[in-house]
Amino acid sequence: MTKRIFEIAFEVVTFLLMFAAIYAIFIYAPIEKTMGIVQKIFYLHVPAAFLAFSAFFITFLASIVYLYKKDQKWDVIAYCSAEVGVLFCTIVLITGPIWAKPVWNVWWTWDPRLTTTLILWFIYLAYLMLRGVVRENQRANLSAVFGIIGFANVPITFFAIRLWRTIHPVIITSEGINISKPMKYTLLLTFCAFFLFFLSLLKNRIKLERLKINTENVKAVYEEIFSS
Repeated sequence: MTKRIFEIAFEVVTFLLMFAAIYAIFIYAPIEKTMGIVQKIFYLHVPAAFLAFSAFFITFLASIVYLYKKDQKWDVIAYCSAEVGVLFCTIVLITGPIWAKPVWNVWWTWDPRLTTTLILWFIYLAYLMLRGVVRENQRANLSAVFGIIGFANVPITFFAIRLWRTIHPVIITSEGINISKPMKYTLLLTFCAFFLFFLSLLKNRIKLERLKINTENVKAVYEEIFSS
């Protein structure tokens, strides 16, 4: 009962923070002088990118633990986190061009940050596809290896704007975030809201996957009993 109350409270807080973030983005945060109102996509684009990286990092860690312990629960965590990561990475790839068109006058350019992000999306899309075609007795091991190797592109994507000449703006520097205080507070609020939303998605996805596995196990037992 206490666990259920906590889950409901968590969902309510997540909803309220998401609502507050929307208000802050469209009402509280000022319109940027150079880019105009399209700059407000920034508050969705940046947290989505951060959480995509975080999700792939969880997949990376869970894959390592799975190979060490051979415990299925870690394979489930790695798989579900990769799914959520692909979702947030898709948000990045959608919001990026919408932001870029009025600012760069082009929907897409093969900028190092954009290119490495697209490659990252393809890598984890391939990870999900791999799980659908590989035999069950090999799926977890191959997926874990793929999840570990694929993570190598995450730091490359993150540092792309520092490793190569790029037109992608550098927002976060060693001196902090180069935006006004209202924008900074709005970004922080959106980060918190998106983070709770991310945790909610991941928690529910893991729960759903475990239910699916339990159902398949029960079905296999019944089939074995009635076939004998």
